[in-house]
Amino acid sequence: MTEQAPPVQYAANAANPNLGGGFIEFLFNGGRAPPRPPVEMARVEPYAAQPEVSANPAQQIDPKFLKQVVEYHGSEPPGTIIIDTPQRFLLLVQERGTALRYGIGVGKPGFAWAGEKKITAKKEWPDWTPPPEMLDRRPDLPHFMAGGPENPLGARAMYLGSTLYRIHGSNEPWTIGQAVSSGCIRMRNQDVMDLYDRVKVGTKVVVI
Repeated sequence: MTEQAPPVQYAANAANPNLGGGFIEFLFNGGRAPPRPPVEMARVEPYAAQPEVSANPAQQIDPKFLKQVVEYHGSEPPGTIIIDTPQRFLLLVQERGTALRYGIGVGKPGFAWAGEKKITAKKEWPDWTPPPEMLDRRPDLPHFMAGGPENPLGARAMYLGSTLYRIHGSNEPWTIGQAVSSGCIRMRNQDVMDLYDRVKVGTKVVVI
């Protein structure tokens, strides 16, 4: 039996609150969210950095977006997730003034957002059912896709609040570091699996 996502409401969107979000569109890249103060941090050491291997240079990820341990000088307590939209980083705050930092893909222009949410659900290899708003924009998309390696939601998904936005994996890892989604936060599959195992339902997520 296919597991369905809980009833949700779309999060407010500066361009159009009815556009929806939380699902992948494949054809967009580039652009940045409006500048916001970056999280103060500095690189300490590489941490389990495993680059994507591709014969196509256009599909190679920038090494700065590989998982790293960094210093963290902010006020959020350990266990908090911070999504730095302008810098394209997700931080999981750790003890002793450090954080795990992962590269991410973010919402394309018109779909970027900010605020404070909590993780309200977690799913492994989630199914994908595009909302009607997305199908109106992209009638070529499938109406349903079962979870698996070809699914654009990737290996794991963490739902944010009562919205359709989520932190999820990607079968297009070369898009990490870009503004390409409909509001979701994309991660490499190995990174989202690592994060998934470290956080619980109820984890605070701060999006800046």
